[in-house]
Amino acid sequence: MVNEIPLPDEKRIAKTLQALKRNEFVAFYFPTGKEAAAFVLQDLPKGARVGLGGSKTLRDLGLPQALRARGAILLDHWDDSLGPQELLDVRKGQLLCDIFLSSVNAVTEKGELVSRDGIGNRTSATTFGPSKVILLVGVQKIVADLHEAFRRIRLVAAPMRAKSLNLDLPCTKAGECADCSSPGRICRATLILHKRPMLTDTTVVLIGEPLGY
Repeated sequence: MVNEIPLPDEKRIAKTLQALKRNEFVAFYFPTGKEAAAFVLQDLPKGARVGLGGSKTLRDLGLPQALRARGAILLDHWDDSLGPQELLDVRKGQLLCDIFLSSVNAVTEKGELVSRDGIGNRTSATTFGPSKVILLVGVQKIVADLHEAFRRIRLVAAPMRAKSLNLDLPCTKAGECADCSSPGRICRATLILHKRPMLTDTTVVLIGEPLGY
């Protein structure tokens, strides 16, 4: 696994933010995770059904606990208490929730959002279904272009996620993607949002801290 490059400077963050807006996303920047979490929570309707994508960023921000405290109904497939059928129901429920929160694996300076999934519930809900989508992204995920986005996934995001799951995969051992054929492979579907999907209210929140994978 390669080390992350230093966090981007203000000029690069501003460039990426403007590119996201040109691509029809609602986009904000907050210097801290605390400010970003407060933004998510500020207008949350009581009893809202909130889907949580498979995202360490959301956990780094403490959002599951904060959302429960605000009375949200969480659809969280990282809940260890759920059985197989319940997990499937939660993933399907995320497609029709009021608010879907997640992150992406990379955001390019051209305002493109790149995600890679094993099952596809995150990529599906990001594109279509929920009434509102909010993607929270640490600025360490800003890359120059799609080539660098895929490189980041291969060398950083995928190995780190596989290691966190204690999976017996080549990337867990080598620290980089080997394009394996393992049954437990977690890189199976790639989504690129070049522009905001036509019928989806999508907000991207860039955060000036290294969060997630």
